[in-house]
Amino acid sequence: MPPPPLPIDVTALRALDFVEVHDPKEMDTTSRVSGRFRGDSALFSYRLQDRGLLLASFDEPITIIAERRLGSMLIALCSNQFATQIDIQGEGINCFCFLTILQGTARLGGNKSENVIAGTSGGVFDGSPGMKLLTSDGSARQSLWVEAAALEQTLEGMLDEGLRKPLEFVSDLDWNSGLAASLRSQIDFLAHDMIRPNGVADNPVALACMTDLMLSLVLRGARHNYLSRLENRVQRSAVPAYVRRAEDFMHANAAMPIRMEHVANAAGCSVRTLGAVFRRFRDTTPVAALRIIRLDEVQAELIRAAASGSAMEVARRYGFTNPARFAAAYRRRFGETPAETAQRRSR
Repeated sequence: MPPPPLPIDVTALRALDFVEVHDPKEMDTTSRVSGRFRGDSALFSYRLQDRGLLLASFDEPITIIAERRLGSMLIALCSNQFATQIDIQGEGINCFCFLTILQGTARLGGNKSENVIAGTSGGVFDGSPGMKLLTSDGSARQSLWVEAAALEQTLEGMLDEGLRKPLEFVSDLDWNSGLAASLRSQIDFLAHDMIRPNGVADNPVALACMTDLMLSLVLRGARHNYLSRLENRVQRSAVPAYVRRAEDFMHANAAMPIRMEHVANAAGCSVRTLGAVFRRFRDTTPVAALRIIRLDEVQAELIRAAASGSAMEVARRYGFTNPARFAAAYRRRFGETPAETAQRRSR
């Protein structure tokens, strides 16, 4: 019985880094399969879970593995006639794997409590030493490997800040959900395109563009420890120009008498539209937003030690005329009184 079919003609796959295993002894503890690949593949060990099969002989291949490196990515297609354990050895590999099970099932880590990967569910794991993947009989899988450094560099650019902790992905992935479905379709495309001469893989410009797309889809479509921060930043960048122009005008003229007609004119919209977009994208009103901006300006002056006169005199320059209301609003905003801010500044 041959291994389960792969989504691409096996004859075409032979143009890639390709291995067919006929002798089960190659999938013993020494796992000689790994030595037949180039580069990082030697870090992987392929072993049959049923050791009784080591004494058998087969005319058809029992395992097929094909892969191709695409810059900072690698696409791999694998099929196993029999249940197989794949281990990452040595110092591991600094990559993340996004796994699709085309037939059969697989389990990550060798722990029976782990979620089984099958059908539309995918799996994500890193190349840490000791990581295990256990496949069922008659399994076929498709994998996208991405260098962790490339993902983290892209993420820093999207967040516009450095990462305080390493990037970590949630191990389960729903290929039918949101941008994960888009990621799956692009992985399918690359798996088919990598065997075609003069395709994306052979065009440096096209490959660079495809790599940018894949990295973005991975970071937006798979769950990880920076996803909520990334989504918040995306939402902020999606704010209409009306809001951004209005806020710029408020900051520039915080110490001046401002009416909402002035703000709307600067934003390029009506007062009614200005109120609607602030409620939609800032969950507040333009008047409340202006008050917050003015409080921030008062605090900034107190902290800079550039203020002349008392805190209340600074507050009056920004339109706060009622001392009690100003003090209450300041405390709600900053958790301390203006006097405490000034004392902290002086210390």
